Amino acid sequence: MKGIKITPADTAFSKCIRYAAYYTCQKCGISKPPTGLVGSPGLECSHNFSRRHRTIRWCKENALSLCHQCHSWFGENPADSGRWLETMIGTGALDILREKRDRTFKITKADEKEIAAHYRKELKNMEKTGIREFTSFQ
Repeated sequence: MKGIKITPADTAFSKCIRYAAYYTCQKCGISKPPTGLVGSPGLECSHNFSRRHRTIRWCKENALSLCHQCHSWFGENPADSGRWLETMIGTGALDILREKRDRTFKITKADEKEIAAHYRKELKNMEKTGIREFTSFQ
């Protein structure tokens, strides 16, 4: 998304989302493990509600691991992707995300550093234990 800077918190969060999904697209099922090469095709962290909603920007329930093609489809087909998302995570989960999204509170730069540290720690824990579950910061 243009205009929204990718922060260290975004990077750490994205890694957790993709690792927890076994580097697999949650829509089409294609597996794309990281290659370590800059610019190589892989998975993307797709936000159900835009990253501009900082109250849920780093909430794991607001993100999916999608390949580039499915991520593009998701953004280009809001009606269809909305119906698909509802079947994927359920109406109740979407309602909770909407409530969280509509809250107002400020997330400071210090908060972002704490969020980044939290997700780096969660990723290390997943890699160490092999358990693909992590605790959401938000």
